[in-house]
Amino acid sequence: MAITAADVGTLPDRILLPFEFDPARLEADLAALGGEEWTLHFVPQNFDGEWSAMPLRAPADADHPIQMIYSRPDARDFVDTALLDRAPYLREVIGSFQCPVRCVRLMRLAPGSVIKEHRDADLSPEQGWARIHVPIVTNEDVTFFLNRVPLWMGPGEVWYLRLSDPHRVENRGATTRVHLVLDVEVNGWLVDELEAGLD
Repeated sequence: MAITAADVGTLPDRILLPFEFDPARLEADLAALGGEEWTLHFVPQNFDGEWSAMPLRAPADADHPIQMIYSRPDARDFVDTALLDRAPYLREVIGSFQCPVRCVRLMRLAPGSVIKEHRDADLSPEQGWARIHVPIVTNEDVTFFLNRVPLWMGPGEVWYLRLSDPHRVENRGATTRVHLVLDVEVNGWLVDELEAGLD
């Protein structure tokens, strides 16, 4: 099935892309980043417990941690943060995406925490944006619900998720869940990867 950038919004709400990254190297970089740089998510009504982020790529004019983890739709220029200097494999992972990469952050959901159902309305594939999730650490009691249908994502996998649709996450396990989350622009390379993921 040949698809174009204009078709992305009509694709399935989740696609496992046909490549993956080394879970052990992802986890080693996460450990190297330490625990002091996490910022609590800026929409407290969207979660119970602890949901936090660490910015790895941010709008060029952002100078506050909250500004650095927010993928502003009007932002045009993005830069890597100093944290990425301590995570060479994460830099390699980000660099492997052959499409314009906007914001990138690590998203951490503590044990017993819940992200309540919401939509990321400013993340519209019809307007050319897509969000990619790469799990780094997780557990069997983490469930991501997209359009109320559960999804489990394994470490190192690469998932496109249409998060302008309703979604929520539960971490009922005893360990933290951390994903690498990339907001990217849809181009021909990404369209090809999405198409390959449909096969």
